[in-house]
Amino acid sequence: MNAAALDLTSYDLIVVSSSAGKDSQAMLDYVIEQADLAGGLRDRIVVVHADLGRVEWKGTAELAREQAAHYGVRFEIVSRTKNDLLDQVAARGMWPSSKQRYCTSDHKRGPILTVLTKLVAEKNLGRPVRILQCIGLRAQESSTRAKLAVLELNERATNGRRTVTDWLPIHAWTVDQVWARIKASGVRHHYVYDLGMPRLSCCFCIFAPKAALLLAGKHNPELLDQYVEVEARIGHTFKANFSLATLKAELVAGATTQAVANWTM
Repeated sequence: MNAAALDLTSYDLIVVSSSAGKDSQAMLDYVIEQADLAGGLRDRIVVVHADLGRVEWKGTAELAREQAAHYGVRFEIVSRTKNDLLDQVAARGMWPSSKQRYCTSDHKRGPILTVLTKLVAEKNLGRPVRILQCIGLRAQESSTRAKLAVLELNERATNGRRTVTDWLPIHAWTVDQVWARIKASGVRHHYVYDLGMPRLSCCFCIFAPKAALLLAGKHNPELLDQYVEVEARIGHTFKANFSLATLKAELVAGATTQAVANWTM
């Protein structure tokens, strides 16, 4: 599919997946701009946030709602109904990994699909609803993300009632462009970046380097305690050859923390 030929007016719904992080925030501002240029399509935009509950940084869901409200567009929040990520880890007996990313599939993609089902039912067009799903992934983040198509049919989410096309609006943007966009928008960004974290999602991400986990542990000591308790209960370390119990011990001993460069996912 040709991203250069993208016509926003050809979609019944424009769904913006928002983590409330910097890339989602910059993407939302850009999508709003493009929707306005296409002829005032804000009424087709729905911002969707997958709430991760206690495992994400405090204030994240509230900020996602605030950012959507700034532009006057609809906001939907979803979460996994069975249990949160930490409870799921305890039940499975192992942490997510690069090969078993159930943190993403079960707590983000799955719940967001329920919103698409709801939106399609509301439309009741008598034909498949055309959905443009906007995702804030950038090529600069990793070699894997650099290979992603900017515009592609999402076969997994498409069915007889809807056709879902994934669009990566800021795929080619640099992190400097992202921050310039946020600054120009005047919309508040999450405080986690001011602490020195380059990403916003789970406080303790399996892809995060040790420096980021130390920083997260310093600012979320109670949550770190809960992670350490689960780690001990299931007998499985947070990452291969890396224990959060050891990380906690270092923090208790006075380990220093510092701003963190980006990490790949």
